[in-house]
Amino acid sequence: MTATATAIRILRGRTVYFRDDPRMKDAVAAQDDGAVVIAADGRIAWSGPFDDLPDSYASLDVDHYPGKIIMPGFIDAHVHFPQHRMIAAPAKGLLQWLNRFAFQEEAQYGDEAYAAKAAEAFLDKLIHHGTTSALAFSSVHKGAADCLFRAAQARGMAMITGKTMMDRNAPDAVLDTAETGARDSADLIAAWHGVDRLRYAITVRFAVTSTEAQLRAAGELYQAHPDCLMHTHISESAGEIDAVKQQFPWSKDYTDVYDRFGLLGGHSVFAHGIHLSERECQVMHEAGATVVHCPTSNNFLGSGLFDIDHLRAPGRPVKVGLATDVAGGTSFSMLQTLAEAYKVAMLKGRKLTAFDGFYLATLGNARALGLEGEIGTLQPGAWADVVVLDPGATEVLAARNELSESLEDTLFALMMLGDDRAVQAVYIKGNQQ
Repeated sequence: MTATATAIRILRGRTVYFRDDPRMKDAVAAQDDGAVVIAADGRIAWSGPFDDLPDSYASLDVDHYPGKIIMPGFIDAHVHFPQHRMIAAPAKGLLQWLNRFAFQEEAQYGDEAYAAKAAEAFLDKLIHHGTTSALAFSSVHKGAADCLFRAAQARGMAMITGKTMMDRNAPDAVLDTAETGARDSADLIAAWHGVDRLRYAITVRFAVTSTEAQLRAAGELYQAHPDCLMHTHISESAGEIDAVKQQFPWSKDYTDVYDRFGLLGGHSVFAHGIHLSERECQVMHEAGATVVHCPTSNNFLGSGLFDIDHLRAPGRPVKVGLATDVAGGTSFSMLQTLAEAYKVAMLKGRKLTAFDGFYLATLGNARALGLEGEIGTLQPGAWADVVVLDPGATEVLAARNELSESLEDTLFALMMLGDDRAVQAVYIKGNQQ
C-alpha cells in the first residue's frame, strides 16, 4: 500500500514537540516551516521540515497555518468531570468547598440523562481550550462514568476515567459502599478498559471519604488490574492531612495510608502532593508513582505552594504531571495553568521555563499517564491529536510577540498571556473539531 493511499491531510506551520524532558540535550524538536502528515487511521504518518516532505505526499490537501504553532494537543492529568459547571465557587478551604459545592453538584449525576448532557458539555470545554486527552474524575455513580466513556469514544478521544469510590464523610447521595464501589468499578473495567482509546482509573476520592474496608477493596482491584491507573488525591491541605491523621492514627503519614492498602504503584496518580515529606517522596519514587501539580486550584483554595524541585530532587525524583483540577482549578486552559505554575515556582525560588511548561502539558503528562508513544508528540505512529496556537491571538499577545527573539520567547508569551483565544484549531485522531 502506498503512502498516498493511507495519508489524508497535511498540517503545515511552525511545528514544536519534545523528544524528552527539555533539561536533556536535543529534547526540543522544532521546525519554523514544518509539516505533519495525518494518516487515514488518525495517526501521524510523517513529520519534519516541509521542504523535506516526501513526494508521495505532495498531492494531499494542506491545512496551512502560517505564523502559527502546531504542537501536540494538551493533556490534562487531573480534572473533575462532574464539577465542570461550578468553576470558581468560593469557600474557605478544601473541606468546606467540598461540602458546600462539590458534593451537591455531583449528586445530580445519579440522573443519567443529566450526566450524558454534562459529558458533552465537559468535552466541549476541554477541546475548546486545546485539551485533547485527560485523566478525569467522575462521580460516585456508575452511570455517569458510562456517559463520559461513551461521549469520549464517539469523539475518538483518549480518555481515562472511573467511577469515584467513597463510602463515608459525605452526603448519602454521593456515597457507595465498599462492596458496591468495587463491584461497579469491576463492571466498568470489563466494559471500557482498553476499548478504542479509553482506559480505566480505579478512583478513590481521597482517604478521608473511604473506610479501611473500601481502601482495601480498591487495593485488591488495583492488584487484580495492574494495567489500570489508580487515581486519587493526597496532601492537598492542612485540614485534610489532619483529618487523615485522626482517621488513620496507625499511619506514618498520608502516603502510608495508600501504601498500606496496596494503592501505591507505578500506575498510581496522586493529585496535589503539596505537603509531602522527604519520607513520602522517597516512597513515591521507589513505587514509580506520579504526583500532579494543580496550581490554579492550590492557589484558589489557599492549599499551599507546590515545590516542583522538591518533588524532582536528584537521588529520589518523583514523576510530576500538570493539571487544571477544574473545578477547584479556575480555568480549563492549560495555558493559564502553566502561567500559575510559573508564578508558584517563582514564589518558591525556582524557575519554570516555557519549554519545561509545554513539556509537562504534552509529553510529560503522556509519560505520567503511561501513554508515551500514543499522545503528547508529533512523532510518526502517535495519534494525530494536535493543537494549533496563535501567538498573536489578542492585541496584547501580538504586541508582546513582536519582541520575541526565539521560540522560547514566543512560547513564554503564550504561557503567560494565552488562553482559549490562542487556540486556533484542534485535531483529534486527525479530525478537526
